[in-house]
Amino acid sequence: MKKIVLLTLLSFRLLAFAQIVKEPTDNPKEWSQPTEPFRIAGNLYYVGTYDLASYLIVTNKGNILINTGLANSLPIIKENIKTLGFDYKSIKVLLLTQAHFDHMGAMADIKRETGAKLYVDAKDAVALKTGGKSDYELGKYGVTFKPVQPDVLLKNNDQVKLGNTTLTMLHHPGHTEGSCSFIFNTKDETTAYKVLIANMPSIIVDRSFSEIVAYPNIQKDYSETFKAMKKLDFDLWVTSHASQFDLHNKRKPGDAYHPQIFMDKNEFFKDLQDLENTFLKKIKN
Repeated sequence: MKKIVLLTLLSFRLLAFAQIVKEPTDNPKEWSQPTEPFRIAGNLYYVGTYDLASYLIVTNKGNILINTGLANSLPIIKENIKTLGFDYKSIKVLLLTQAHFDHMGAMADIKRETGAKLYVDAKDAVALKTGGKSDYELGKYGVTFKPVQPDVLLKNNDQVKLGNTTLTMLHHPGHTEGSCSFIFNTKDETTAYKVLIANMPSIIVDRSFSEIVAYPNIQKDYSETFKAMKKLDFDLWVTSHASQFDLHNKRKPGDAYHPQIFMDKNEFFKDLQDLENTFLKKIKN
């Protein structure tokens, strides 16, 4: 009898957990579409889906994975890492640019399967622990992912080191409370590059910022993020979504290694200005 009760309780808990994991069913097809993995520059590789960017940074002490797409991105990421000739189980550090389901969906499973340590912006820690239920916007609609426990909490300009690579985390909140970017140095056989992995500060709410009681500092955070990002210095840039840096127009499957296609800084600052214009229009209305 005791065993039956324990099994019943366990089943109930598993069912309750399963019920809170809810991704939208109408996501863009490009989010789940496989695409060719490739070397971006130096030790940085693209291993995500057609539009949800995941980045593998290969070091001499194991590898770093940034962002994990949707839950169904997991087999695509695994296959892409294998195609490039790297070992999925060699992932030692996990990072993310924002605590939303489309970048966190497979994070809990990858952490469990690889044993990697998860480093996150401290302001997104609660969202990770609640599986997104605490998010100021998506949490309202029950959009969630598997909860995951961070191992290390980061603040602005903290460094993440693994082997011969050091990344600096840049706190760029607004899109989520702990949205962040990463900047690091890499090199190939002939050239050194300063790489920005940017989380673009897009706005996902239609209502006024003053109505967002769950995130009272959202307007201030966006404002500070635009100021900070306009001062960034880098050689090469990519983002959380392939569409945000026009990946598939810049590079076609089978193209040779060519880091220079990602060095269009003017495009980055133009896109950033467009987003800021949207922000300024919103706060004036």
